[in-house]
Amino acid sequence: MLSSTFPYPPSRGGTEIRTFNLLKYLQQRHQVTLVTQRHERVSDTEVEELKNWVSNLVVFPLPAEPSSAGILGKVKRFTESVAKATPPNVLYRYSAEIQAWVDAYVQAGKCDAIACEHSVNEIYVRPEFQHSVPTVVNVHSSIYGWVSNHLVMGASQNPLRDRLYLALLLARYEKRYCSKFSQIVVTTEDDRQQLLKLSSNSSIKVIPNGVDLSLFPYRQTEPGGYGLIFVGDMSAEHNIEAARFFTLEVLPKLQQHYPDTTFTIAGAKPTPEVLNLGNNPGVIVTGRVPSIVEYLHQAKVCVVPLRTGLGIKNKTLEAMAAGVPVVGSDRGLEGLTVDGVATPLRALRANQAEEYLDAISKLFEDAEMRSQLSHNGRVLVEQEYTWEKAGQLYEQVLVNG
Repeated sequence: MLSSTFPYPPSRGGTEIRTFNLLKYLQQRHQVTLVTQRHERVSDTEVEELKNWVSNLVVFPLPAEPSSAGILGKVKRFTESVAKATPPNVLYRYSAEIQAWVDAYVQAGKCDAIACEHSVNEIYVRPEFQHSVPTVVNVHSSIYGWVSNHLVMGASQNPLRDRLYLALLLARYEKRYCSKFSQIVVTTEDDRQQLLKLSSNSSIKVIPNGVDLSLFPYRQTEPGGYGLIFVGDMSAEHNIEAARFFTLEVLPKLQQHYPDTTFTIAGAKPTPEVLNLGNNPGVIVTGRVPSIVEYLHQAKVCVVPLRTGLGIKNKTLEAMAAGVPVVGSDRGLEGLTVDGVATPLRALRANQAEEYLDAISKLFEDAEMRSQLSHNGRVLVEQEYTWEKAGQLYEQVLVNG
């Protein structure tokens, strides 16, 4: 298993959570050798703890991210990326030492399957590997789809650069790496369709994310008051944009009708922009907390107001598992059947500010609807979105090739 992201503790972000829980499941039945990279925030204790979850842990240093050396440096990096059909973040993470280790390991016949956790790790898999061993890339989310979505929603931090990447690089990149693998795994049908447009002959399986139900128990009592919560890595641009949108465009309208409404923004690494949101009435920015589920249990409603970003969202599944009614956007509810004609109501959908106002007001007023969403959301997770189920499906892909 190749993961340039160090997947421990499984709480730093979605990539870490998915990678750790899949390797945890596989290790029960197989010998997993994990090859990963360590950044400066990874402690020696965390390295030792991760060893308990794999048969063999191989750790390399993560190269320092290249500094922006003026316009000439940026042009040089962009030109190199286009020539190699590989994004800059993949190139800067590349380690010749890891490549040599992987080449020797495969040539010696020491592995029965290769799993790349996130497409950034595809760079170490040579096209010829698939002739001797099953090779799987667990994409997590399509980079082409992600950048395209940010442009469409007006959320790109550098639109000119991203348009150039889409036109000259990203479609070629995803088409190229897809051809190297025996199997491709994605988290949603939307991502599957996106990659099929670029690589129609690829075998692509959908394996959604899951929840560790022992870490997200169903709440026993409903809290009083009018507390809302949004959870996520608060240095990620899609979470920052969502927190700003809800704080500035939705919350003041809610507080006109429900003056005691509070909005808790819970998650690690809040940027100054997010911290400043705490100056608004009723807004609480927590930073990293010891237990996200405790904060979820204290909220009347969980909002997932994402307007960008693809893939199934751990934050949505975890809130449902905890029994917290969810109001989310199309992006926040992606991959989940929550409000179909013949489907039990599992969450309320909202995209515009007025839709959030309407949905949250309904939940504030209707205890029966809150109970319905709480129960149905938990049942959905128990039936379809556990890491046990995701691990079983992933094992089938790796073992059957």
